[in-house]
Amino acid sequence: MSRMENNSVDLTVTSPPYDNLRTYNGNINQWSFEKFKEIAKELFRVTKQGGVVVWVVADATIKGSETGTSFRQALWFKDCGFNLHDTMIYKKNGTGACGSNLCYWQTFEYMFVFSKGRPNSINRLTNGRPCQKKCKKKGRLRKDGTYKVESRNTADGKEQIRNNIWEYNVGFCSGDERTGHPAVFPEQLANDHILSWSSKDDIILDPFMGSGTTGKMALLNNRKFLGIELDEKYFDIASKRIEETIFNESAG
Repeated sequence: MSRMENNSVDLTVTSPPYDNLRTYNGNINQWSFEKFKEIAKELFRVTKQGGVVVWVVADATIKGSETGTSFRQALWFKDCGFNLHDTMIYKKNGTGACGSNLCYWQTFEYMFVFSKGRPNSINRLTNGRPCQKKCKKKGRLRKDGTYKVESRNTADGKEQIRNNIWEYNVGFCSGDERTGHPAVFPEQLANDHILSWSSKDDIILDPFMGSGTTGKMALLNNRKFLGIELDEKYFDIASKRIEETIFNESAG
């Protein structure tokens, strides 16, 4: 990122390494909170005014205590100058029994939405269910001569805006093709954030590109994409997926 221009990115959708939960072919040794702080500063520098960073993260449990790294990262992003625009939850359906036997099963991750000022693009998605109009009231005379006021809701033709807990199928419930990467988030998750916080031809960044999920969905939604990946194996996987996406789009 140090070679990228200031104020050049509209939206970042990414998921960094989670504490020490996975080795990423041994490259986890290069990750630390100090390294994170450098990357957060760079993200602020390259993000346009009105741009957004979506940071998908969770915590490890070590010696019976959650690390709280996700909260430390969120606070550091604010120290860098970002607004914490929305604290969202990614609920994972299909994880099975996951986590400590001393706690409730872990089924979610945080999706922190940081903005550099007010976001330029805010396209709130709907859940497909109709909104309800305000109650309509009318009176009815009972047989005993008393008067009763009744009210009812009516659909107004619009759809309800989603709440900030988004559910996606993963593991045995997921229909996504396996990519060879140990920590892939759902394509639909990347897709929904890209639609929510960017517009056509915007530049989308993923500094932890992994298998290229953000890049694939950015291209499918007529955005431009920049990706950074340290591991050569994952870089090759991402390149193949993105090249196939470009080919399929041009062929279609």
